[in-house]
Amino acid sequence: MPRQTTLRQGSPEKRAAIVAAALRIFVREGYARASVDAIAADAKVSKRTIYDYFGDKERLFLAAVEETEAAQEEGFHALLGQTLDTVDGTAPGAVELEAALTAFGREFATAILRSPVRAALVRLISAEAGHFPALRRRAGSVGPAQQAIAERLARFAEAGLLDIADPVEAAEYFGLLVTGRVNNRSLFGAVEVDDAVIDELVSGGVRFFLRAYAPRSARPSGS
Repeated sequence: MPRQTTLRQGSPEKRAAIVAAALRIFVREGYARASVDAIAADAKVSKRTIYDYFGDKERLFLAAVEETEAAQEEGFHALLGQTLDTVDGTAPGAVELEAALTAFGREFATAILRSPVRAALVRLISAEAGHFPALRRRAGSVGPAQQAIAERLARFAEAGLLDIADPVEAAEYFGLLVTGRVNNRSLFGAVEVDDAVIDELVSGGVRFFLRAYAPRSARPSGS
């Protein structure tokens, strides 16, 4: 069907059902093989409804990625509030900071393992980024999660708990240290990893991060 210039917002429930169905089909079949007919059948809507809401298959795909990510942001900010936002910068600041970073890192690192939707989204973006300039551009940009972590790290640096010149860069390193090893070990959610192993990997990443960004006054002489 031709691309529509005016799209219906429609029912939020129906739109969410279409997005969820699209994510399932795109992950299972890949973009090229996935059909709008199959997505419509999975969502229990007509093919016409999908085109009315999204215009064409490409826009449906990008909407499935963007709207699924947006739906996950609320949980991410709740996690920030329960962990990193509890650090007030007062003594015993270093101990409190390590505990908060570890608690956040554990939940952040296991999000892909514990959430089939998040795991599916990561695999979908990795598989299809080469075909979509909009997805490729995201690889070099600072996303909302990285920016939110950077803001907290900057606050910790202002309180004297860390020595950070570039909070955005530090946030990227922190994300890699607490999630990278877990994601590699689990193949992004495809392989089960014991909680004890996750704790070990995350705690090690946090300790490494804190050594790298320790206040100068806390570093050994000559470092």
